Amino acid sequence: MSEGKGVGGSERVSGGESAGGSGRVRVGLAVVAACGSAVGLYGVLRVAQAIVFPESDPAMVIWSEHAGFFWRVWTVGYIGGMVGILTWMAAGRDAARVARVLVRALPVAAGLLAAQAIFVP
Repeated sequence: MSEGKGVGGSERVSGGESAGGSGRVRVGLAVVAACGSAVGLYGVLRVAQAIVFPESDPAMVIWSEHAGFFWRVWTVGYIGGMVGILTWMAAGRDAARVARVLVRALPVAAGLLAAQAIFVP
C-alpha cells in the first residue's frame, strides 16, 4: 500500500495501519520490548554480579538466605515492565519506528544472554 493521508488527516503507513498504531499493536510492541529488555538485562546483570560479587560454590553451601537467581529475575522483570510501559507510550506516537528499533534490539538481547550463558554459567 502507498503512504498517504488516512481518515481524519492522520498519516497512514504501509499495511493500512495509522502511524500511531492501534491498541493491540501498542500492547504487542510493549510486551515484546518488556520481555526483550528483561532477557538482555538478565545477561548483563548476571555477568556484573559474577565479576563484582563472586558467589561460593553451591555444592559447598547447604543453605543460603540469598537466592541470586530469584532476585535477578525479579529485578529484570520489574525493569522490563517499566520498559514495556515506555514502549507502549512511544508506540502511540510512531508504532512503525518502535517496531524497527525492536527488530534490531531483540537479537542484541539474545546475544547478551547467550554470551552470559557461555562465559558465566
